[in-house]
Amino acid sequence: MPISQSLLRRLKSTPLVLGAALTAATVLWQPGASLAQTASAPAASSARGLPDFADLAEQVGPSVVNIRTIEKVSQSQAGSQEEQMLEFFRRFGLPVPPGASPRGPRQNRGPEERPSGVGSGFVLSADGFIMTNAHVVEGADQVIVTLTDKREFKAKVIGADKRSDVAVVKIEARGLQPVRIGDIGRLRVGEWVMAIGSPFGLESTVTAGIVSAKQRETGDYLPFIQTDVAINPGNSGGPLINLRGEVVGINSQIYSRSGGFQGISFAIPIDEAVRVSDQLRASGKVTRGRIGVSIAGVDPDIAESLGLKKAEGALVRGVEEGSPAAKAGVEAGDIIVKFDGKAVEKSIDLPRLVGNTKPGSKVGLTVWRRGAYKDLRLTVVALEEERVAKAAGSEKPPAKPSGAAQAFGLTLRELDAEEKAELKLRGGLVVLDASGAAARAGLGEGDVILAVANREVLGLKDFEAALAGLDKGRAVNLLVRRGDWVQYFVIRPNSR
Repeated sequence: MPISQSLLRRLKSTPLVLGAALTAATVLWQPGASLAQTASAPAASSARGLPDFADLAEQVGPSVVNIRTIEKVSQSQAGSQEEQMLEFFRRFGLPVPPGASPRGPRQNRGPEERPSGVGSGFVLSADGFIMTNAHVVEGADQVIVTLTDKREFKAKVIGADKRSDVAVVKIEARGLQPVRIGDIGRLRVGEWVMAIGSPFGLESTVTAGIVSAKQRETGDYLPFIQTDVAINPGNSGGPLINLRGEVVGINSQIYSRSGGFQGISFAIPIDEAVRVSDQLRASGKVTRGRIGVSIAGVDPDIAESLGLKKAEGALVRGVEEGSPAAKAGVEAGDIIVKFDGKAVEKSIDLPRLVGNTKPGSKVGLTVWRRGAYKDLRLTVVALEEERVAKAAGSEKPPAKPSGAAQAFGLTLRELDAEEKAELKLRGGLVVLDASGAAARAGLGEGDVILAVANREVLGLKDFEAALAGLDKGRAVNLLVRRGDWVQYFVIRPNSR
């Protein structure tokens, strides 16, 4: 039978979508006291059987809250929804439900308040600060917090950060029981964890499972905790609790093809969430650092062709004009392998390291450039929207094809003075046509070749000279600008 509009509004709550899936947010109950007897080692716990979560649920229950949101619907919106419903019944010859008839002129009626979502949260401090997901309170005109003792409070949104999906709200209450924050470094894959929340509006629902994975890459700024704890719409914003009664994460997303739980849920690591919440409580917003580069990953083929011992770092695809990176001398094609003394193992590490750096900080940067490491120094600035450069044109006639270019299946021409000025390049070769090995490597019309085998290419002579001394049996890398950014292409010997 069809789902009622009221139920649809009630279930709207907070789901996000991952891939082809609806992602619903999760809720976990907060810890109060230590349960050392249940935090035994894997061998011991297996000998004793499954853990008992009853005491843990009693301890953390008072720290978990239900959050519901209300939005104001304008007269025109409300009228439109009613007319659509009435048209549905008229079209199919169905009797109009009681209360669904037009209610007369709407000119003098104000906006209507309607429930818009249900979620969860947990107490950060005894004086009423509560943490939840940003998507739980997004767009709400009113936020209502219900404690486990059934007291209700209108909450003020102190701040919400969409990038991390963390929000802090405040209620005027005293003597609340705050959660205890856990050490994410001690969290182990296979460890038991528990959640308490309001799935589908069912308050104080307890679910449990294990940590399935750590450092799961599903976001730009946060590596998520993956669990198999049952999470559904309405759980969003609740705490993920370990057997010591400590919060280790905020349930935020699920992977689902149906909209319901399918065994995979994700939680925001609590250390990242606390870092965000501290800034929200202090200023109502989060300030992140930036250095002004666009980056991509480094795969094994690129690492081998560049002479790197392993695939690591972040490939600089573009450098914003006037940015800290540009002032420090960072170039497109550099591989950033260290930031402020910390290794950049994967490209996703760099935005997190930079984002967590206070604007105004002076930090060191190590890049791999043309077969050697180079140390640079820059000053991090506050994150802001980056500007985009213009792409190169390719309407000029081709230069006389060279033997080296033909061997790669390329038709090239040199950039003219106007293009160099527009692109802010010292030189380069525009690809007018790519076939054979070049096409198989991914090169295409309009690409601009900037370097070959770690050697800068300003014109056709540089291109030929770079290829002349190469070992015919090794892969060749080309640094190419495509549109606004740059990337590496690798041509293998057997594809020539």
